Amino acid sequence: MALSYITKVASYYPRRFPGATAVESQETFDVSDITGFLPEQPLRRLPQAYDIWEAALVEAQSVLRLGADNSNVALAKRQEGVHWRGAIREWPVLSVEDLRDDIRQLQRAHYVLAFLVHWFVHSIPPTEPPSPVQVPRGLAVPLVAVSRLLGIAPVLTFADVVMWNAQPEDPDYPISVDNLRFEHVLSGTEDEYNFYLMSARAELQLVETLRIIESYHNLPNTTDLASITKIGRDLARITTAIHDITATLESSRSTIDPHGFYFNVRPWWKGSDGDGPDSPGWIYEGVSGTDHIDLSGPSAGQSSAMHALDIFLDVDHKLVKRRSPAPSGENKKADLGFMERMRRYMPGKHREYLEYLTRTPRPLREVVRQNQVLRDPYNTAVRSLKAFRDVHIRIACLYIVSMSKSQAQIPSQCPASAMLNKAMNDADRHRAPVRGTGGTALVPLLKAGRDATARTLVQ
Repeated sequence: MALSYITKVASYYPRRFPGATAVESQETFDVSDITGFLPEQPLRRLPQAYDIWEAALVEAQSVLRLGADNSNVALAKRQEGVHWRGAIREWPVLSVEDLRDDIRQLQRAHYVLAFLVHWFVHSIPPTEPPSPVQVPRGLAVPLVAVSRLLGIAPVLTFADVVMWNAQPEDPDYPISVDNLRFEHVLSGTEDEYNFYLMSARAELQLVETLRIIESYHNLPNTTDLASITKIGRDLARITTAIHDITATLESSRSTIDPHGFYFNVRPWWKGSDGDGPDSPGWIYEGVSGTDHIDLSGPSAGQSSAMHALDIFLDVDHKLVKRRSPAPSGENKKADLGFMERMRRYMPGKHREYLEYLTRTPRPLREVVRQNQVLRDPYNTAVRSLKAFRDVHIRIACLYIVSMSKSQAQIPSQCPASAMLNKAMNDADRHRAPVRGTGGTALVPLLKAGRDATARTLVQ
């Protein structure tokens, strides 16, 4: 069965770019000129044959609480959770063959099943010592099948919680920065809802950048005055877009409570390796080779829009290009394969789009190096992206690093560099490193990404 599905994936996503000179429309990669990586229309409910999936999705929000939650409300709901999970254990394994020719229905199936897997896993009360979680075959087998058809990891991803979860608040108008709502929220909290809102708005604010990237690749050349002038103007527009997403990220301080985010929201997102290499992991019943399946859970690092921006500006996250200043020892210790690994959690067509951008025969940074007039607008855009990552570090400090240290008190201020350095020292001496939802050591990773961005400047 596994081999047949792999063959279907290959046929569903043929390699379109044997050479570096091919120019394709973004629509080829399921990228909208209006909504970017978000579908222009909400995903339709699955056909009647899959009603048990859709019904369980609706029921989960009212009957489930975190397994580790021992509040009176959670304890009162616990028996309902036992019944909900028991029903899923009895499910038949439904075939997804009827969905394979409709990409939106496949996305809906992935969205529904991935939400159900995380609700199932994280509503189970923890055991001592921790033991692997058995994901029932009625969930596991169809989720893996759908994931192989879409070319995406069989676990909850950024695409599920943000891009495929988004709907227009006013259905008479398309999805936009000011017309957004979300269908499902794992924790049932405003903090989670507002996180999705912030993330989707940032995705939509980068749609203009995607248009600029396509326009750049369609230029007849990059040497005449008209083209150089256009590139300079477009770099200024990219800088404005980065300022917009930076402001959106900073707005989280007023809409998302750090304590609620860390203790009520993040646990639902954890993947099988959420606690690092020693995590007990998950077992997908009826699926062979579980050890080789990507199950790390959603992360903002899976944003295809941010990856596209990094590729266009030529940010070297893997530290393979000789740039100044040289990477620090701390940079080299970070998870340098993180960004590349996160692409495996993106829809296959979006990953192909990023591969297409990587193969461009005229990288923007090289064009800038050859045209001094472009250096200032290019470096301004890079500095703006570096400033965005500075803000991201401060947000991570407030919402994750500080919360991992104290359950009782939320600090009123968070000086980023001093706090992060202290966090790293404490982690080295006393505990395992603070980790993201996917199990990666968080602080070195964010600082390495920030420093790699700074090294992108053209001297």
